[in-house]
Amino acid sequence: MTGRDDYYNRAKQQGYRSRSAYKLKQLDDLENVLSSGDTVVDLGAAPGGWLQVAAEGVGEEGRVIGVDLQRIDDLEHDQVETIRGDMTEERTRERVRDAAGGEVDTVVSDMAPNMTGEYSLDQARSLHLARQAFETACELLGSGGDFVVKVFDGPDVSDFRAEVEEEFRYVRATTPEASRKESSELYLIGKERLTAPVREGDELEVEIVDVGEEGDGIASVSGFRLFVPDAEDGETVRVRVEDVKPRFGFAERIN
Repeated sequence: MTGRDDYYNRAKQQGYRSRSAYKLKQLDDLENVLSSGDTVVDLGAAPGGWLQVAAEGVGEEGRVIGVDLQRIDDLEHDQVETIRGDMTEERTRERVRDAAGGEVDTVVSDMAPNMTGEYSLDQARSLHLARQAFETACELLGSGGDFVVKVFDGPDVSDFRAEVEEEFRYVRATTPEASRKESSELYLIGKERLTAPVREGDELEVEIVDVGEEGDGIASVSGFRLFVPDAEDGETVRVRVEDVKPRFGFAERIN
């Protein structure tokens, strides 16, 4: 039995609407992008396999919003809401933002273009859809949120990955086992959305406004806390940002 047949049969036996459900399962196993109580937005959600997996991952206390140009038949999960629309159109993206009603925890996208059979064209269209998903993720994700997006490997994917890396703590590229062997699809997983006003390598002058439990000075940059070793309350020091996490960062003094 081939791997393809195995996943197809598993999906039928376990009640998933598509074999691709196992891709999200494997991506979640790899990087834990679905947690109990989360709000998840699924872009390109038809026929609903990823919605089923997301609903299982967030549980009854969570919420899942799926969007696709194709109609998605109702699911048995009460926490799932679907929107019919084209994610390349601003009006659809606005409906998604309205449905979310605020920041979300995870945005996933398995969107793929209508295939022409000309790889360079299909790859370029796939990259365009991935960028649309990325823009939507940047609009919706709160601090520390996660992003999963499919793209066909090829020209400019490395540039796209670099753009995603600027917005997340780290980015992992992977191809899940459930992907077809002949497929060129690649999934980028962005972990922990960074909404801080500083980035690693930034140099700036800060005022130490407090001292932490470990004795490090604490500076505030637009409400974002920076821990600075060997700095005292009331000092003004020049620092270089060394590490940025979703809600705080670390810097070294350079004067």
